[in-house]
Amino acid sequence: MKQLLPLVLAGLFVGPVSAADEPAPSDPFALTGTDVSDLSQFVWEKRPIIVFADSPNDPNFGQQMEYLEDLSEELAKRDVIVLTDTDPSVQSELRTQLRPRGFMLVLIGKDGGVKLRKPFPWDVRELSRTIDKMPLRQREIRDRRAAPASN
Repeated sequence: MKQLLPLVLAGLFVGPVSAADEPAPSDPFALTGTDVSDLSQFVWEKRPIIVFADSPNDPNFGQQMEYLEDLSEELAKRDVIVLTDTDPSVQSELRTQLRPRGFMLVLIGKDGGVKLRKPFPWDVRELSRTIDKMPLRQREIRDRRAAPASN
């Protein structure tokens, strides 16, 4: 299973995205870290979760991706996009900005700020709770509840 995970993940990713050319994708599993040169393309639109590892074979990376894939619909409801970076030799912009050491999970808020850093895998339920406590997410929930009443 662990040998197949990188192949399955590769099938989920699309080509490079330019902030000027395309909007951020709605599929939570859309980009690799090397495809993103600037996180500002997601500000006020998406909540990036960035998963770093020194290799796609890192057991923590595999476990984290399984967690994220199993409940991807919960992430999509929260406007999450998952970015991965498993090649430290490339020195992507994300690695330069966030400076991971080995495995690291980073949650970025819609405002562009780092909201969470974890050196070990976190399940989607805990990530969802963290996101749901954010003031902007609270407002999104209130607005969604009020929208049907005003129609």
